[in-house]
Order: sequence, then C-alpha cells, then structure tokens
Amino acid sequence: MADEINKTAFIEIQGRMVELTGKLKQVQNQMRTKEGEKKRAFLTLEELRQVPDDTNTYKSIGRTFVLEPKAVLMNEQEQKLKDSESAIGSLQTSKEYMEKQLAEVENNLRELLQQDPGLARQIMSMSV
Repeated sequence: MADEINKTAFIEIQGRMVELTGKLKQVQNQMRTKEGEKKRAFLTLEELRQVPDDTNTYKSIGRTFVLEPKAVLMNEQEQKLKDSESAIGSLQTSKEYMEKQLAEVENNLRELLQQDPGLARQIMSMSV
C-alpha cells in the first residue's frame, strides 16, 4: 500500500518537475528575445543620435518606408528600450520564482527517494 502511494507521489513530482523545467526554458527564451529587442533599440537610438536633426528619417512598415521626423523615431526606440527593460525585470522575477519551485520539487524528490530505497532501486532498474 505504501509502495503504491510512493509511486504515485513520485509520478506527481516527476510531472511537476517536467512542467517547471519547460516553463523555465520558456521564460529563458523570452528573456533572450527581450534582450535582443533591447539591444536593437539601444543601437538604433545610438545611430539616430549621430544623425543631424534636419536629416530625412524613415520608418519601416512591412516592405514600405514612411518618412518620419527624427524625434518620433527616437521616442519610439526609447519606448521600446523601456518596455524591454521592464519585461526583462518581470521575466527575471518569474525565473527566480520558478528556480525556487524547481529546487523545492528536487528536494521533495530527493526526500522521497531517501525515504523509500526500494522505489529508488525500481526507478534505476527501469531507466537502464
């Protein structure tokens, strides 16, 4: 009876661990994407700052380029930079939370396997 309870607990913990690992990878990918957007906005801003104010500047919309004032383009890039920074901050918080949850699940799994060495042997024999 206790053996069955431990097996179901192991399956639940394993499922939770797989779920958290997937979510963590997703958050890390989102962070990488936002970092790229932030860098692109920063570099674009740096290039726009070097351009004289009276220069014609164009904004890409699909396959079309539209004439826009330099100030408008700079404001858009600054906003993209701020948005990316705030998104990265919230994603970092989510990442830290998920890492704590993952560590907790790992500890639960470790405790379960230490509590029931027979279950640990069964798992090891199944994976080989």
